[in-house]
Amino acid sequence: MARLDVGVFLLPSVGTRDQMLAGMAGQDRQAYQEMLADIRELGVVADELGYDAMAFTEHHFHIEGFEASNNPVLLDTYVALHTKNIRVGQLGIVLPASSPLRVAEDIAMLDHISGGRAFAGFARGYQRRWVDTLAQQYHDVHAAPSKDRDAEVDRVNREAFEEFFDIVRTAWTQETFRYDGKYWQIPQDDIPWDIEATRTMGRGIEDGVLKEIGIVPRPLQEPHPAIMQPFSFSEPTIRWCARNGVQPILAPVNDELESFLYQVYHEEGTSVGRKLEPGEGIGVLRDVVVADTDEEAWELWRNSGAFVGAAWFAPFGFGGAVPRPGEDPRSITPEVMHERGLMWVGSPATVRAQVERTLERLPVRYVMAWQYNALMPRATIAKSLRLFKDEVLGPLGLG
Repeated sequence: MARLDVGVFLLPSVGTRDQMLAGMAGQDRQAYQEMLADIRELGVVADELGYDAMAFTEHHFHIEGFEASNNPVLLDTYVALHTKNIRVGQLGIVLPASSPLRVAEDIAMLDHISGGRAFAGFARGYQRRWVDTLAQQYHDVHAAPSKDRDAEVDRVNREAFEEFFDIVRTAWTQETFRYDGKYWQIPQDDIPWDIEATRTMGRGIEDGVLKEIGIVPRPLQEPHPAIMQPFSFSEPTIRWCARNGVQPILAPVNDELESFLYQVYHEEGTSVGRKLEPGEGIGVLRDVVVADTDEEAWELWRNSGAFVGAAWFAPFGFGGAVPRPGEDPRSITPEVMHERGLMWVGSPATVRAQVERTLERLPVRYVMAWQYNALMPRATIAKSLRLFKDEVLGPLGLG
């Protein structure tokens, strides 16, 4: 078998389950300090064990304590400064609520600070509380909800996302550039810039007027860091990723849809001249909890993954694509998801069997292993990461 690359995905959480249930855990200063200690120490552990990457999401205003990751690039930098080899990135920055030029600069800085270990992750955004608030300067851009989709809201969000993505990639790959889009004009017309230093040591001016700009720094990696997109499962998005050399990380979906999307990615990528092996360039997200016994692993998961799923993600419609076509969603219990390999939870032997069954039906080459800091003790997560590497992937020849 080929090596299976595994990244570590953290939301991350602020506060234990009891602290969250007590309210306003996200603003607990000491709990936030504990979160930072979690990601620092787990980053070191994952680095020493040979994990491929560590990634954080972007969300804002989460006073509840879930997904307290308002600046994933800063968290990436923090981890990078304490590690040697592990890649650091975002899953992902929500482009429609961001300045694409600031995003391009920030990730380029991260790439230099980390010594070329950065990767980028870009998302469209689905939570209206913060996306609509931060994207208000773009007027018609709103979050694209994961359920009850409004076609026009979805269209405008995708339009903004694709324009902002194009700006980021252009900024990374061109010394100076001009961009005329619907949402951004770079630079704006008629900005006076009659600076001798720019004429002699830079570029981009014409008759005393600014015509092009360039970001500083450009990324250390050439042409730019690898790019991912979380956690997609729509066919148009997967085709767009394949055409643009972006690695989608699929949210857990039913086996038929998962196989179809893997085929779609390979088909679309090949159609634009990319030479892809089966499973190359696409990955999946899984809860990964490994303990000495199945009973212990399940108990850990119930107090972490199950708690987060029910309290936070279910109201946003996550899990809607888990049932097979025509299947009653009420029949999808955790036990069913476990049996179908949509969560890897158990003893090393149990999880090893789940990985084997998954690879029999799907050419998986990349997995993001979701870890629930604060809701699981730090030492327990570290042990789970070690067991997964040494006693699950190692015996399978995937480590």
